[in-house]
Order: sequence, then C-alpha cells, then structure tokens
Amino acid sequence: MKEIDWQEIVGRHSALVWRTVYRLLGRYEEAADCYQETFLAAWEVSRCQPVRYWPALLVRLATRRSLDHLRRRLRQADHRQVPADWSSMPSREPTPQEHLAGSELAKKLRGVLGHLPDRQAEVFCLRCLEDLSYRAIAKQLDLKVSAVSVLLHRARSRLRELLQQTVRNERAEVEP
Repeated sequence: MKEIDWQEIVGRHSALVWRTVYRLLGRYEEAADCYQETFLAAWEVSRCQPVRYWPALLVRLATRRSLDHLRRRLRQADHRQVPADWSSMPSREPTPQEHLAGSELAKKLRGVLGHLPDRQAEVFCLRCLEDLSYRAIAKQLDLKVSAVSVLLHRARSRLRELLQQTVRNERAEVEP
C-alpha cells in the first residue's frame, strides 16, 4: 500500500472538516475534539482500505463524530445551558429578528438532532448542512438515490415532530 502524506491530507482538508464539525456542534472545545477524532478515524480507515476520495470520507466521519458528540450532550443533558451561538458564522447578514429566530432554531435543532437514527441524521446533515446533492450523498453512503430521499423525508418528518414537541414543552413551562 502507498504511504500516505498526512500533513498534506490535513493541510488540504482541515477547513472542510472544521466547518463540518463546528457547524454541527457550535462549541469550540467539542468541535476541536471532534476534529481530531475525525482525522484519527480517517487514519484508521486508511490502514484497512485505500481511500479513493478524501473529502467524502472526512465529511462522513466528521458528521458521524459530531452526531456522537450531540448524542453524548443529550445524555448528559443540561438543557438549561445555552449552546454557542451559530451567529458567528458568515451569512447574508440577516436582520436582528432573523438572526434571533435562526439562533433559536439552531439551538432547538441541536437539541433534537441526536434523537434521529444514524442514517437519517447523516443524510439530513449532508443534505441540509453540507448542501450535498442526493446523488453525492447516495455515493458517499453507498445507498440508492431513492433511499436517500426516503431517509431525508423521514428525518425531516421526525425533526418536525421533535421540534413541535419542544415548542409545546416550552409554552407549557411559560403558561401558568
């Protein structure tokens, strides 16, 4: 097997991995841990099999590691704690109202994303956060395009239910 130049791999793809983990986790410390875990997992994969396309492998591993971190966060559940604000990410300069609504939605989404089954969560993140096409997701996850569509539909439906339940619970806490 050919020797892999890890400095080149990390140098070339570090921004992609960081963007993926930070977008999902929103906390610097967790994202830094997940970033390192992603490259360690990639090294382990490369020892067992040749890697044909590094960006796809790294995004997939980063997404999985990030979802694992979100699930751990849910298990440790200190829901009173305010997660890092996604507002620091570059955007189209939303209005303050849009900014607040987006931050609230991101907070709620992080809270419920870990409740999805692995494949649904992966497909949702790759499509909605990484903006990959159905075909690219199918290729990356070794699925049929129709399976990606079904998984994405189920993920969105389940997230909608979970988010609605979160809103109902918040209203019940506020109402006397």
